Amino acid sequence: MAALTPILETIALRRAFGGLVAVQPVDFRLNHGEIRGIIGPNGAGKTTLVSMICGRIRPSSGRIVFRQRDITRLRADERVSLGIVYTFQLVSVFKSLTAYENVAVAAQRRLLASPGNYLRLNRQMVTRHVRAAFADVGLHGIDARPAGALPYGHQRLLEIAMALALRPRVLALDEPTQGLAPQEVDALGALIRSMAGSVAVLLIEHNMRFVLDLSHSVTVMDRGSIIAQGTPQEVERNPVVQRVYLGLPC
Repeated sequence: MAALTPILETIALRRAFGGLVAVQPVDFRLNHGEIRGIIGPNGAGKTTLVSMICGRIRPSSGRIVFRQRDITRLRADERVSLGIVYTFQLVSVFKSLTAYENVAVAAQRRLLASPGNYLRLNRQMVTRHVRAAFADVGLHGIDARPAGALPYGHQRLLEIAMALALRPRVLALDEPTQGLAPQEVDALGALIRSMAGSVAVLLIEHNMRFVLDLSHSVTVMDRGSIIAQGTPQEVERNPVVQRVYLGLPC
């Protein structure tokens, strides 16, 4: 959090779909180990902005810099190898594979990308990384169960375990509380909070209280532009945010 150089930065990043400008030129900075909430009404440009950062959508113009390297033209898989990982709004797991196999796929991908690991990668090494990812998210005793047979909340945690097995430096979570029971939301919040300091988290979320309780800072978007940024307390008190997002009178 104290680092002067951000881990990730966008410069005048813009995306248009034909005549529709989904994201106006945006300057955005994310610090090492920061939890950054990104909120705004539907259609504000939140997911489009983060999708450009993660390489799922190409920007129409502007630049993306990660660890002082221009990554604007890199593919999504190349960004994953660098440590930028995205989890989807809808759960995305391999439902016919076991929970263990899902995380093992991610762990092997990360290990094979590490210098010198290709020739010495073995089952024990993969298993250690899978066990560590399961422990991180608090999943136990589900290794042999098909992912598609797990309760929805466990599938969501399994997807995050897969993301953590990739050893992210930046983890983008798109609506992670969607479909979760209250106790599962609490557990997810504790998990994200435990990442602070080691992983920078981009948290796109409509659950306002969840965002305000967790985030170090919050970015508010509307109609493709950033309309406010600051601490959760500053954003909550901001009259423009109250009008545009919370629907409160100024």
